[in-house]
Amino acid sequence: MPIFFKSFHTRPQNTGRRITALLTAFALTAALVGCASAGDAAASASTSEIPSSSVSEVQESTASEAWYTFEDSLGNPVVLQEQPQRVISLMGSYAETWMLAGGELVGVTDDAVDERNLQLSEDVKIIGTQHSPNLEEILGLSPDFVLLSADIDEHLQLAETLEKAEIPHAFFKVEYFDEYLDMLKICTDITGREDLYQQNGLDVQDQIDQVLAKIPEAGDDKPTVLFLRAMTTKAKAKSGDNMTCKMLEDLGTVNIAAQDPSLLEDLSMEKILMDDPDYIFAVPMGDTEKSLQALKDNIESNPAWASLSAVQNGRYVILPKDLFHYKPNARWGESYEYLAKILYPDLFE
Repeated sequence: MPIFFKSFHTRPQNTGRRITALLTAFALTAALVGCASAGDAAASASTSEIPSSSVSEVQESTASEAWYTFEDSLGNPVVLQEQPQRVISLMGSYAETWMLAGGELVGVTDDAVDERNLQLSEDVKIIGTQHSPNLEEILGLSPDFVLLSADIDEHLQLAETLEKAEIPHAFFKVEYFDEYLDMLKICTDITGREDLYQQNGLDVQDQIDQVLAKIPEAGDDKPTVLFLRAMTTKAKAKSGDNMTCKMLEDLGTVNIAAQDPSLLEDLSMEKILMDDPDYIFAVPMGDTEKSLQALKDNIESNPAWASLSAVQNGRYVILPKDLFHYKPNARWGESYEYLAKILYPDLFE
């Protein structure tokens, strides 16, 4: 969970950012790698002579003078010397969270439009995909803050270049609602929109709490579920490391893949038949039509499929992508209620 170090000071706003260091790093040739000048060596020697306590004091002084500081999802300290005006998000979900916090963007990856259908101004530039962001286009936008995903290797690699260019950036990891709430808090702190933290965060938390308050204490007699992610070539069972599985767990169900982890590697129809879950949920990924067709060809076509209790009782449910594949963000409460109505129809008429 991110740790916040709030530090606000009145500073002149400066929307221009120096990207000379980044451009220099981008243009470095292999011949220069590993070479150090005598001046560099002297500087290094001089730095090594500074007591660690003095270095710490300098870092603390820099942070105390900053406009806002916080710790990102990887534990990195993030220091903003002024309120960001040119923000880039390399993930559509995070672009939406920034907008829910009242922020504006100058650059996003294509999933912000293609998958999340965000309503962006014509001035916002598409700078590649979330797994292949265009570094040159990022530099050309002169960002003063970049939102990155801690789960994407390409973002981890890009961070080194941003660091050299002294461009503030932060890694976020959002799989569960409380992680979304943490990110929204940081974003609304930066934008100064506490009202939007209430509206798009705390009010959503209240909605979730109201749903969970209706769930009965099931004891040992909890509904069993199987959750599948349907891809264009196959389907995979998921367990506790998935946001929908976490919601199902919060709603008092038992995931058969958590009880039998071998299902996570091999989606064996024999084992599914043995466990015979009360409910089977599936969510398509990528091309929805192709993913659902692959589900029919690879899973539903098995003659044993029709004998499952969930199939016979109409409890095999295809879930909508916008609530259960993409991060629902301000609609997280809607996602919980959607599942609750299926699991406990008498309580959620």
